[in-house]
Amino acid sequence: MAAKPLVAASAVSVVVGCPTELSTVFADYWALTKPEVNLLIGITTAASFYLASAAELTRFPWMSLLHTVVGTLFAAGGAAALNQWAEYPFDAKMRRTARRAIAGGRVDPDNALTFGATLSLAGVAYLAVTVGRLTSVLALVTLVGYLLVYTPLKRVTPTCTLVGAAPGAAPALIGWAAARGHLDPGAWLLFSIVFFWQFPHFMSIAWMYRDDYDRAGYLVLPDDAMRDRLVVVQTLLPLLALLLVSLLPVHGDRSLSYNIGALVLGCWFFVSGARFTRQRSATAARRLLMVSIIYLPSLLLLMILLAPRVSWE
Repeated sequence: MAAKPLVAASAVSVVVGCPTELSTVFADYWALTKPEVNLLIGITTAASFYLASAAELTRFPWMSLLHTVVGTLFAAGGAAALNQWAEYPFDAKMRRTARRAIAGGRVDPDNALTFGATLSLAGVAYLAVTVGRLTSVLALVTLVGYLLVYTPLKRVTPTCTLVGAAPGAAPALIGWAAARGHLDPGAWLLFSIVFFWQFPHFMSIAWMYRDDYDRAGYLVLPDDAMRDRLVVVQTLLPLLALLLVSLLPVHGDRSLSYNIGALVLGCWFFVSGARFTRQRSATAARRLLMVSIIYLPSLLLLMILLAPRVSWE
């Protein structure tokens, strides 16, 4: 996210010194990092780090937390730019993405490739130097899975969602590994929560923009009678699994207050998903998307406020 020097360097050949043009170029490169997506990534990483740390607030490793979030966001922002570089011919065919910086012709593809690769590798290297080898390896594996497996798979099979949910949930592992230096059951529980959360979140998006996806040749949804069935299965089953895993303890015992809060949030999310699968309308999909965006940070906040600070060790 903090990529001003990179943006300035990439923009030298395009901008002739006009402040307005410079600010437009900066905005385009900033948009390449998908800051709205990175906000949730940053929240997930920070929450996972906090939940994994056994230190009291007076001795809390704030600098390690900052390094972890910054490195993760660099890697995630670079991955977002590389994803748009790889898909810009298809983005140009979709109404939702046709105005993106590369697809719209405002950023040269070669510059975007350099920018994304530099940002991604900087994030991986930054994590290795400031946090630890495990977090760096996890970030690198996430980049490979997202860019080389999930991204091309979207044009091959609807099971791409299942594959893509793994790198999408990796920030939970990165935050935990940064705080503890290893992965244990708590890390995988947080990973499972984010993993299952992604299915209804993405199904709502896929349904709203299904015509766009079809036009660009993406197979995120089947183009036959299986479409409705897949939407139901990939919305309701993960929501049910999410409701169950959200009630399991990350570490220690859960408080009654947390259980009630998680149950209320989970039921609200499930009812929104059930309404969407029944109506399959743009309005219901938009409502489910909104609920999904509220649900994840709310659940993580509940964990932070109400989880006992007890170590597995």
